[in-house]
Amino acid sequence: MTILPEKLIITDDHPLFRAALMEAVKRHAPSCEFLEASSFEQLQTLLEDHADADLLLMDLHMPGTTGLSGLAYLCGHYPALPVIMVSANDDPAVIRRAITDGAAGFISKSADTATIVEGISQVLDGETYAPIDLSAQSNEDTEEAQLARRVGELTPQQYKVLQMLTQGLLNKQIAYELSVTEATVKAHVTAIMRKLGVSNRTQAVTLYSQLAVARPEFRV
Repeated sequence: MTILPEKLIITDDHPLFRAALMEAVKRHAPSCEFLEASSFEQLQTLLEDHADADLLLMDLHMPGTTGLSGLAYLCGHYPALPVIMVSANDDPAVIRRAITDGAAGFISKSADTATIVEGISQVLDGETYAPIDLSAQSNEDTEEAQLARRVGELTPQQYKVLQMLTQGLLNKQIAYELSVTEATVKAHVTAIMRKLGVSNRTQAVTLYSQLAVARPEFRV
């Protein structure tokens, strides 16, 4: 039996791809409510009112987040919301990392409609969906999963601050961007280091970068 969502969130910075995904699902679930976000910040705002969504389809490379860190954040704050990562980067290692870090499924952007619907149905049925064999697991997978859980413990503001640290911004620049005091930023940085288990901001950025995922190379 095919299980389909009643409320589905699609997050991708390309409106044409969002529209294509909606059309693919709508053919099989015409009564489904669709919600869209084009950035991770928009998604965070959307989830404040729609945390009851049945499923989230999220692009792996979203503005406002780095690689699999957005997934880690979502798993920490919305553990009941299944997330299917959608990406043109369907390298088996990337797929395994996404599932290890908490994704309920992984769908390639080259997948046809039948595959998309199958993946959604399996995830809503409580299964994990991936186009590869997931049986192999390494120590690196386990270490990254632990890091993902720690990132998931960050508050929304701490997550924003960590993103800005990775961009090389100083405390006063972060304070200006967030409209807070430098003392508040320092407090956030201290909390971030504690939660990530590091002793300085450089180590925090280095550790966080382990959740990055290279964009696929497009060949002409």
